[in-house]
Amino acid sequence: MTGSSTAARPLYVDLGKTGDCPVGAAWSVYGKGDQLGSINLLTPERTAAAVQLAKKGALFPLNWRLELPDPALFGRHVLKHSIIDLDPVGTEDIYNQFYPQASSQWDGLAHIRHPVHGFYQGRQRSELTGLSDTQIGIEHWARRGIAGRFVLADVERHRLATGRPIRQHDTDPIAVGDLDACLAWQGVALQTGDILLIRFGWIAWYEQTDSETKQHLAASDLFPCCGLANAEETAAWIWNHGLGGIAADNPALEVQPFDEGRPDGFLHYRLIPLLGMAIGELFDLEALAADCAADRRYEGLLVAAPLNKLGGCGSPANAIAIK
Repeated sequence: MTGSSTAARPLYVDLGKTGDCPVGAAWSVYGKGDQLGSINLLTPERTAAAVQLAKKGALFPLNWRLELPDPALFGRHVLKHSIIDLDPVGTEDIYNQFYPQASSQWDGLAHIRHPVHGFYQGRQRSELTGLSDTQIGIEHWARRGIAGRFVLADVERHRLATGRPIRQHDTDPIAVGDLDACLAWQGVALQTGDILLIRFGWIAWYEQTDSETKQHLAASDLFPCCGLANAEETAAWIWNHGLGGIAADNPALEVQPFDEGRPDGFLHYRLIPLLGMAIGELFDLEALAADCAADRRYEGLLVAAPLNKLGGCGSPANAIAIK
């Protein structure tokens, strides 16, 4: 069952005030039993309009190499790839230690459980079986497909241009004021259903840093990192703009370290289980950002096909931006 994409959208401040879901939760907006969350907003009409933005046919794959970052972060492992012979006709692959969320990724609705209210729509861990009765799995996004207008917010370039360079390797929270200022500087406005791509410059920083630093990052789940400010104001901004999804080029979208021990200590708790927001992380935005800076067009068509895996908690991004 999917929810309604045409139902009236309350403001963030009014979510949950009717008593049929927790305060700050959008469960009733998309309908009881919804499996899609914010992907509901990618209506056929909005997708068709986004197709018209692909004017020059330039393709920008947003997928970092599956083997990166290396070493892997957050206790995951780097993909192991073997090529085996199929004599005499050719070869095929075997992947081991495949963590779908180790590199460029979508966080599915089954990825994060709120410490008080459970998973999206109040689902419990017992309902995430990976079997035929499983709930809120990534397969719902995969079978629907993700396609809509993207808007790039190149916060790194904007901050550099205004004399406040981002500290990618530090606890540098990016407030909603920075997002508003960046979008205004670029001359682009958000519309309902947009997929917002945020470039912090973290991947570019990571690729030029030394091996010792990379080892240090992998050894700690709580390493400092730039990202969206962990504040209710951030969640309100995202919801009130009616985003169909939000993705960035850093490890967790939000600033690190975060505190998973408190409901207000981890922005993911607000965005995924309460708002049903499609989140992307470690998207490689470098080539796209360079092109947008060159032609001053910060919008286009984004298409993505998450893995069609029953009950999956996340997926490689498999995303392409088209201008």
